[in-house]
Amino acid sequence: MTEQTFESALARLNEIITLLEKNEVTLSQAATLYQEGQSLLQFAQLQLNQFESMIDTKGE
Repeated sequence: MTEQTFESALARLNEIITLLEKNEVTLSQAATLYQEGQSLLQFAQLQLNQFESMIDTKGE
C-alpha cells in the first residue's frame, strides 16, 4: 500500500464528492463514502496544519 499524501487525499475526496453528487449510490454506500471523506479531510487538515507550522517556524 502506498503512503497517503495530501494530493492523493484531495484527489480521493474529489472522487467521493463526484460519486455522492451523482446520487447513484445506496444509502449504505453513501454513509461509507462519507466516513471515508471525513477521514481524508481530517488527514488533509492535519497536513496543512503541519505545513503551516513549518512555514511559521522558518519565518521567525
